[in-house]
Amino acid sequence: MRDACRAPLSLGATMNLPPPRVCACGVEVVPYGQQCSCAIERKAASDRARPSASRRGYDRAWQKLRKSFLLAFPTCSTDGCGKPATDVDHIQSIREAPHLRLKWSNLRAFCHSCHSRHTARTQGFARGRGV
Repeated sequence: MRDACRAPLSLGATMNLPPPRVCACGVEVVPYGQQCSCAIERKAASDRARPSASRRGYDRAWQKLRKSFLLAFPTCSTDGCGKPATDVDHIQSIREAPHLRLKWSNLRAFCHSCHSRHTARTQGFARGRGV
């Protein structure tokens, strides 16, 4: 007999989702897994204010270098990962060391999930808020 938690959902069956929540702004009640309209607008405003990729150092020269680097290093550099590399990371950021922007010695290949995790950790999205 199949375990109940492994049984496939039948048509019309609903999953028990967490209840809706009040958004961080305190303005809307938002269904689980969705963003409130104020969060969507904040993100859009942030994106409009952000310089273009080219202005941030990801120009045609970068695209050419990135392609060559991924051909030379086709596997994620995270120990134990082994997935195909899709992203090229600057060890020292362009902001910190613009002169190293196109130096192979300042680059490493990551799969997208490892790069996202690394970026979140190093750029503050996942860091704790120490006092």
